[in-house]
Amino acid sequence: MAKEKSKSPAPKAASSVPEKVTFSFGKNNYKMMLIGAAVVALGMILMIGGASDDPHKMSDKIFDFQRLTLAPIVIIAGYVIVLLAIIKNPKESSN
Repeated sequence: MAKEKSKSPAPKAASSVPEKVTFSFGKNNYKMMLIGAAVVALGMILMIGGASDDPHKMSDKIFDFQRLTLAPIVIIAGYVIVLLAIIKNPKESSN
C-alpha cells in the first residue's frame, strides 16, 4: 500500500509587523492600586499601640476609637480602592 501524505497547512511566515502588546491594566489602574495599598497600610498603622506597660494589667487604650473603629474603616476603604482599580477598565489610546 502506498503511504498517504497528510495535508497539513504550511507554517505561517513570521510577519514583519510586530503585534501591539496590550496590558490588562493601565497606568491609572496601577496608581489606584498603589493608593489603595497605602490606605490599607495606613489603617494597619492606626491599629498599632495600646499595650500596657505592666504585663499583669490590661490597658483600656486598646478600646479607643482609633483602634476599634477608625482603623478597620480605613482598611476596608483601602480594599475598596484596590477592588475598584482592578475592576476599572483602562482607557484605550487612539494611536
